[in-house]
Amino acid sequence: QVQLVESGGGLVQPGGSLRLSCAASGSFFVIYTMGWYRQAPGKQRELVATITSGGSTNYADSVKGRFTISRDYAKTTVYLQMNSLKPEDTAVYYCNAHLPRAPQASDYWGQGTQVTVSS
Repeated sequence: QVQLVESGGGLVQPGGSLRLSCAASGSFFVIYTMGWYRQAPGKQRELVATITSGGSTNYADSVKGRFTISRDYAKTTVYLQMNSLKPEDTAVYYCNAHLPRAPQASDYWGQGTQVTVSS
């Protein structure tokens, strides 16, 4: 059974930083594309960033230059370093594991961690 467990969310002031972590179980980690998505109240879930098994990254335009996604194969953990946070970054952040060329319906998701940016 694949499990993704997020941590690191919380309340931070505008301009501050947070680092989210997603601990993944199972040997699948080395081949899956890992990603972070977020969902704000009343909005659809949106892509934040992804990182492939080879280390290629992709970011939403709204977070480019502020967020950095990375992965540690030894710890089977993916991180999202978030800097210069804005109130519009407030959302529940979800970790995602996607097998390349497989349907999205087979993706794995974490339970989500709340990030609130407010003064």
